[in-house]
Amino acid sequence: MALNPTIKAVTDRIIARSAGPRATYLDRMASAAAEGPRRAHMTCGNQAHAYAAMGKDKDTLVADRAPNLGIITAYNDMLSAHQPFETYPDIIREAARAAGATAQVAGGVPAMCDGVTQGQTGMELSLFSRDVIALAAAVGLSHNVFDAAAYLGVCDKIVPGLVIAAATFGYIPSVFMPAGPMVSGLPNDEKAKVRQQFASGEVGRAELMKAEMASYHGPGTCTFYGTANSNQMLMEFMGLHLPGASFVNPGTDLREALTRAATARALEITALGNNYTPVSEVLDEKAFVNGLVGLMATGGSTNLVLHLPAMAKAAGVIIDLEDFADLSEVTPLMAKVYPNGLADVNHFHAAGGLGYMIGELLNAGLLHDDVRTVAGDGLSLYTQEPVLKDGRVSYRAGTRETLNDKILRPVSDPFHAHGGLVQLSGNLGRGVIKISAVAEERHIIEAKARIFHTQEAVKDAFKAGEFTEDTVVIVRFQGPKSNGMPELHSLTPTLAVLQDRGLKVALVTDGRMSGASGKVPAAIHVCPEAADGGPLSLLRDGDMIRLDATKGTLETLADLSGRTPAPADLSGNGNGVGRELFDMFRKNVGLSDQGAGCVV
Repeated sequence: MALNPTIKAVTDRIIARSAGPRATYLDRMASAAAEGPRRAHMTCGNQAHAYAAMGKDKDTLVADRAPNLGIITAYNDMLSAHQPFETYPDIIREAARAAGATAQVAGGVPAMCDGVTQGQTGMELSLFSRDVIALAAAVGLSHNVFDAAAYLGVCDKIVPGLVIAAATFGYIPSVFMPAGPMVSGLPNDEKAKVRQQFASGEVGRAELMKAEMASYHGPGTCTFYGTANSNQMLMEFMGLHLPGASFVNPGTDLREALTRAATARALEITALGNNYTPVSEVLDEKAFVNGLVGLMATGGSTNLVLHLPAMAKAAGVIIDLEDFADLSEVTPLMAKVYPNGLADVNHFHAAGGLGYMIGELLNAGLLHDDVRTVAGDGLSLYTQEPVLKDGRVSYRAGTRETLNDKILRPVSDPFHAHGGLVQLSGNLGRGVIKISAVAEERHIIEAKARIFHTQEAVKDAFKAGEFTEDTVVIVRFQGPKSNGMPELHSLTPTLAVLQDRGLKVALVTDGRMSGASGKVPAAIHVCPEAADGGPLSLLRDGDMIRLDATKGTLETLADLSGRTPAPADLSGNGNGVGRELFDMFRKNVGLSDQGAGCVV
């Protein structure tokens, strides 16, 4: 199938926009690769320090004939998605030995759980943790004794931070190894219902806790299609996982076999062999376009609108909001996974999952097949399905038909013709809205503004019964320079209750919403942010706001000329729960429409 004209046009536009930085990046990677295996340039003393604790693997390392795999792990046992990584280093070492090679844990990176910090002060460190993760991974790999890297990470900021690090060390191969989703628990729609009942006072905290514990109940990624599972999709569409690896549950034989196979593959593609595949060649413009298409086709998290430009920039690729919007226009929404539907990622995987989706999109000319991946050349490799054969991973052709069309549909009969991500612009700035779960009659909201500076103030106003008419809730001073851009996910139940009461409501913010945001229209990442004197800082209660997702506009009908920006009391944002240490991040962070990065 010929490549879709819009896919080609957007790709060509990105290539042209990225020409300078991409060329500089590739020159740097080629120069580093030309030096050969890194250990060859180290003194005997340097190497002795690196190998001192390697026991029976020491002789293999000293011989300098076999590759050494560096493991960057985001393991901790507080984060359910990362708890399975506790055993991965031993599995990887065993698999490396079986291949005549070695593996070492190069370093650990922090991994915070946004589910734990949601609505809490700690969430103000969340976005910046992406940059910390990239920095921490760089420290681990800076020892320069590794011929390839294995990245163990799953969730929100962790995978983007690791990809930034992988791109920075792009002259060595990188394979990402997931842990998989937890098995299904309480259905997500039932959990959401209880949350709304609690918000409206219909049930107490005991009922809420029971529902939450039944939903998040074991090791693995949360089963709704939020940022963590969007990350896993992205790694497969961009060729950084082994095919079919994303959504295999933890603790299964296939999960362990995939980890062993990924280790073997990482060792096969080093510069010491005949199939050298540096990650700099995997992370090209076409790979990022494939990732963007995957985001639209699955209805993935809006957080990736922040993360993808930052990841791409680390590889010399420049992505703009217009690329998201244009690709969304031609990419059909093929999946209905909560919050866009009732199914979870386990149901999605059983229905045919990413392999089926990639095959459909390739056949429709909506993806680039001519890409390099860690599995080999061509994205068509990712239409295959992994199975166990004699305890090892074997691949067979994946399904060419959906196994449940209520969850997963072909390109020819999608849930929606478009991906659901819309760029917004107007006299209030520039932002995005995800409408794949928003009812069509709510795609245009025109109502008076209510201005708030915290999400807690919104909830207090709700409890006081102040929302009695159609309202556009403005929550400003929530951008990265203000307070680190915490997710405002705790507003979702409150706003959903108002919507269910028959009011037309929308959220407009320079902050962000979780990948679990759903049916309430939300204009997010509005840029420039209020703390930079953006138009949101000029709004007053009662100003008429028009959010039009059909035309892609975000405007106020009020005359803002002559107004003075509202002052923000940010004095309390710089201390407590570690915020003191992140002052340099708040002062130096980039614009949200460019990824809100500090290190890229």
